[in-house]
Amino acid sequence: MKLVIMTLPTFFVEEDKILTALFDEGLDNLHLCKPGASPMYSERLLSLLPEAAYGRTTVHDHYYLKNEYGLAGIHLDGVGKELPKDYKGKLGMTCRDLGSLAQMKKKADYVFLAGSFGSVGGNGAEPCFTRAGLEECARQGLIDKHVYAFGGVGLDNIMEAKDLGFGGVVVCDDLWSKFDIHNELDFVDLINHFEKLRKAVS
Repeated sequence: MKLVIMTLPTFFVEEDKILTALFDEGLDNLHLCKPGASPMYSERLLSLLPEAAYGRTTVHDHYYLKNEYGLAGIHLDGVGKELPKDYKGKLGMTCRDLGSLAQMKKKADYVFLAGSFGSVGGNGAEPCFTRAGLEECARQGLIDKHVYAFGGVGLDNIMEAKDLGFGGVVVCDDLWSKFDIHNELDFVDLINHFEKLRKAVS
């Protein structure tokens, strides 16, 4: 099972140090997602990461960065987001309703199923899908190794995602909640939690 780590939507001071430490600890699938941010800030963050990290990083915006830095691929996660003309490379998409999942799987290398276990924004909202609904999707073959659970995913439900047949999990709040971006400099707890996530998916 794949482990995807999604960045926080905002940039913060220690971010490049933490991401570098995560790559050192074996992170192999980072999604750089900073909605509405200037491309200049994404470029700056990428320039501070080790070169070995580029082939393990996917961008959700400013798709030209894929070629400029030799990144792993691009991800379309919004309504109206279009594939750049003549794009060749790895493509991910985010699905927000089961009706379009089968179609998206034909177009993309992998699909994030948003709202699998809770809200994507971490605002405590209920998951979009019931356990019974997800089980039915798995029975129909809609959930497979190309579909990743996204939203509300953490250490406590990775096993459930495995049981349902998801090919990966996308973790954001469960990891970043271990570090206070405004008041902390020490990110040992975050790194330790990442290790637990890695063991859970293996």
